[in-house]
Amino acid sequence: MNVVILGSGKGSNARRLLEAERDGGLGRARVTAVFCDRTEAPILQLGKDFGVEARFLDPGPYRTKLTGEWEAAYIDSIEAKQPGLVVLAGFMRVVKKPFIRAFPGKIINIHPSLLPSFKGLNAIGQAFDYGVRITGCTVHYVTEDIDGGPIIDQEAVRIEEGDTLEALEARVHAAEHRLLPGVVARLSGE
Repeated sequence: MNVVILGSGKGSNARRLLEAERDGGLGRARVTAVFCDRTEAPILQLGKDFGVEARFLDPGPYRTKLTGEWEAAYIDSIEAKQPGLVVLAGFMRVVKKPFIRAFPGKIINIHPSLLPSFKGLNAIGQAFDYGVRITGCTVHYVTEDIDGGPIIDQEAVRIEEGDTLEALEARVHAAEHRLLPGVVARLSGE
């Protein structure tokens, strides 16, 4: 199963998927491309590190979404890779109906909370500030309802007494790095 990863930043979840593939832990899944909406994002270095196509795709004029010709260019670039799965791994743009319809049931997202709690941006900070005792991460299918698609799997992370936001962020990201490769491997039919 071909996998295309979309990201916007450091690419730690994309790196973990590529490491899992290299180490035989991604089932039948093979990452065929990493696409990014920021020209200088560290995620683009993964192409050189892992010998996979990694390139910038122009997202257009809006900071938070893909629309029109830019959305069509993303769809065309992804379709060219014949993906069985499109993984949003830190992709900080909302995808709309045409994008979702182009890849029905094939788009998943990793979100740093136990959905349906703490949707949207700064989910770890939201959980920390709210004072919950347990948060975590969720892999879910992408639908038009932002962070509201069917949940595939979750991993809980306890917020300890005296925790700092930075310590909690590190533990949630570690949980993401465990959860996402396992989900991709299962979806590939292992």
